[in-house]
Amino acid sequence: MPDDDGPAGAPAFDISVANQARMYDYLIGGKDHYAVDREAAEQAQKVWPQVGFTARANRAFLGRAVRYLAAEAGIRQFLDIGTGIPTAGNLHQVAQAIAPESRVVYVDYDPVVLAHARALLVSSAEGATDYIDADLRDTGKILAEARRLLDFTRPVAVTLMAILNAIPDFDDPHAIVATLMDAVPSGSYLALTHMGADLLDEEAQDGLEGMQGRMMRRRFTSRTRAEVARFFAGTELVEPGLVRAEEWRAETVSISNGPDTTGLGAADRSSLWCAVGRKP
Repeated sequence: MPDDDGPAGAPAFDISVANQARMYDYLIGGKDHYAVDREAAEQAQKVWPQVGFTARANRAFLGRAVRYLAAEAGIRQFLDIGTGIPTAGNLHQVAQAIAPESRVVYVDYDPVVLAHARALLVSSAEGATDYIDADLRDTGKILAEARRLLDFTRPVAVTLMAILNAIPDFDDPHAIVATLMDAVPSGSYLALTHMGADLLDEEAQDGLEGMQGRMMRRRFTSRTRAEVARFFAGTELVEPGLVRAEEWRAETVSISNGPDTTGLGAADRSSLWCAVGRKP
């Protein structure tokens, strides 16, 4: 989603440099990637052996969180920022399978994702979807355009799956999330995943740092559990609270239940913190 160019200029569509969205697509078993993305993902796996499991755990958490939000919390509006390349188990598919009238706005800043955006706009007849080409840091544009489809007087679930890693500290990601949550009413939810600095060993941290800039255009910032918890300031965490991605309500879905959980094993451990919080 965001990159080092900042909001002023969209990143170029470049197949000579590894792309985060395409690497993620490769790691979760998708088909929309190139040799450079596969090479970068495999290099990442050498220094961070759990990268593939972490990607799949992230996707699986999205599915469980949306099922909870639609089926148990009664949410019918979703704002998904940092969407990624469409694949099986997209947010609107999960939500509308439970509540066909659900409305979903997708946001991403990556031309790779934009090229596939039409696949995100196939909605149920009762519901609706929209796509916004915007940087997460441009909250004004996101909120203004999301209002074309979403009613901000009614609860909205804001989802940020592994995207805040791409926002450096100097861009104040906590303020960005606070702005988004200030715009939605009581009864809204925040669901996110974030790479944990305290879940990566020193070797993985150093290896990933060495890859950034050499093989990948975008840089990433991992954060501690305490730093991730700050994103949920002013919300009430849904049980089991702030945990690893594979641990959140894991008992509520079988690991064989759909492609978004493929490859999850009991002995594997992700490097992502996750939680769902309700705005009182």
